[in-house]
Amino acid sequence: MDLLNRLTSGAPLLLDGATGTELNRRGVDTTLPLWSARALITAPGVLTEIHADYARAGADILTADTFRTNRRTLDRAGLASEAQTLTARAIALARAGAERGAPGRQIWVAGSLAPVEDCYTPELTPPDHELMAEHGEMAQALLRSGADLILVETMPTIREARIATQAARATGLPVLVGFTCRSDNRLFSGETVTEAARAILPLGPTALMINCTPSRTIRWPLSELRVAAPDLPLGAYANIGHTDDIVGWTDTGDVTPDQYAGLGLDWLGLGARLVGGCCGTRPAHIAAMRAALDRAPGIGLSST
Repeated sequence: MDLLNRLTSGAPLLLDGATGTELNRRGVDTTLPLWSARALITAPGVLTEIHADYARAGADILTADTFRTNRRTLDRAGLASEAQTLTARAIALARAGAERGAPGRQIWVAGSLAPVEDCYTPELTPPDHELMAEHGEMAQALLRSGADLILVETMPTIREARIATQAARATGLPVLVGFTCRSDNRLFSGETVTEAARAILPLGPTALMINCTPSRTIRWPLSELRVAAPDLPLGAYANIGHTDDIVGWTDTGDVTPDQYAGLGLDWLGLGARLVGGCCGTRPAHIAAMRAALDRAPGIGLSST
């Protein structure tokens, strides 16, 4: 079954969990500006094993480590010329991890298309012409590298989400678009989820999602998204810490794998067709959610 059919008629899809925070837990240097992309140079073996662990946990989609392989970030580390090389390496390592962790099982590899600046500081968002050039270059790099789909994720503003989605759609790949929300359930720009959905829907996304929003509060923006986009597949993948517009994301580690799985079932009940984990989640959280999905296979099948 291809991805589009699975989204509309098959069992719910399980995304993987965090990469950056998991690299950090395994002793890999994730200091800025490269953050998780540093592992593509210094610890590709650890990165591959993380992907393999998520495959073993039952993930249907692995997100390649391209969150920070955009030219703007790499330029700050003197590596701008390596953008295509590192993006391709990230996709290849995710595929290697899928084969190592679950040989023979169908697993899709998503390329992450992230904000070019900080996810929680919308005032840093560059002008439109810069966004169009940079997201266009990154989306094409993901296409050339062999991504199965593009995950436009952690978008803090409608303006950048729209431009990134247009760039991703130009590749012809399936495009999932995710927004990150503050504690008041608005985007970090202050815009509402309803406004965001209405701006992106005419661009033809494959699915709309809420991500990197605390797991205990993500149900509220997801519910709003459900009303705003009733005919489109929806998704949710949360962090297990605390997000605000001052320090961004802080790890609290206060949600156990079983608790996270229970929250995931709630998101499916609200209409999500894709669930997974963001910052702070580990393979154990995804394994627990896989077990919960397998125990309740009918959840989400009539939600779209």
